[in-house]
Amino acid sequence: MIKYKLKCDSNHNFDSWFSSSQDYEKLKRKKLLNCPECNSSSIQKTIMSPNLSYNKSAQKDKKSAKFQKELKTKIKSLQKYIEKNCDNVGNKFAQEARKIYYDDKRSRGIYGTASSDQMKELTEEGIEVSSIPWIEKKEH
Repeated sequence: MIKYKLKCDSNHNFDSWFSSSQDYEKLKRKKLLNCPECNSSSIQKTIMSPNLSYNKSAQKDKKSAKFQKELKTKIKSLQKYIEKNCDNVGNKFAQEARKIYYDDKRSRGIYGTASSDQMKELTEEGIEVSSIPWIEKKEH
């Protein structure tokens, strides 16, 4: 489909769609194109800019996919650092965090899992904790 900006001999402007440029020429030759305002059949195409197809949704999807890929890479990098420099205490995270804070007093990095309630309680006790997204490694 092609959209043309048209003008009649009385300077009325209007748009119309055609299946092809040949279709437009054929209808014009047969005087089947009429101005919607004055019904004149003396119609000409006017200067118009090309209609370039731009799919904002596709562009947004590409940007989103790129952002997600970059974010995943950064999370994996952080994850590697944590695994290399901290002890994995599994589901005993809240218990181990309290033990370090109240008993051991020797600072060491730990990571593991805790419920949102456990994280809230630790924070309320003054124990610094952070929750980060964790990407499970695919098993091959």
